[in-house]
Amino acid sequence: MKKEETYKWAGKQVRAQVKRHGDVVATLANTAAILKSRFPNYFWVGFYFLKDEHLILGPFQGPPACMKLTLEKGVCAAATNSGKTVLVPNVHEFPGHVACDSRSNSEIVVPLFDVNMRVRAVLDVDSELLEDFDAADAVGLEAISLLLQEIWEKKEK
Repeated sequence: MKKEETYKWAGKQVRAQVKRHGDVVATLANTAAILKSRFPNYFWVGFYFLKDEHLILGPFQGPPACMKLTLEKGVCAAATNSGKTVLVPNVHEFPGHVACDSRSNSEIVVPLFDVNMRVRAVLDVDSELLEDFDAADAVGLEAISLLLQEIWEKKEK
């Protein structure tokens, strides 16, 4: 199956999670699981919440990760600060890269906005392969990000 088709199917599953949404953490945990199960090349996939001028580890799939990141360096900080997707073919060439796991070689980070267009979190995906992410990943993950936009405003049950 082509990557674009896989993102389409993942999007349908995430949309169903958002419809049943009752808790931000639970919805994002299932989203990470959906993405990890559909994309075996994802070494690590998860979320960091923007909180008090830091990024705090949220739901994820993969090995243990950094629990708190600053907004001063790293790929997640770059995506948060710019409000744009950051695709890094080789993390070892990214100035200020934060290495939570030395096995990571490429990365893509997508900001998650609420309905008022405030960055609330980032979706972070790492691969052990160099140059593993491309424009199709950016489009697919940005579509997932848009599906998650409304979870920030719904009442927790």
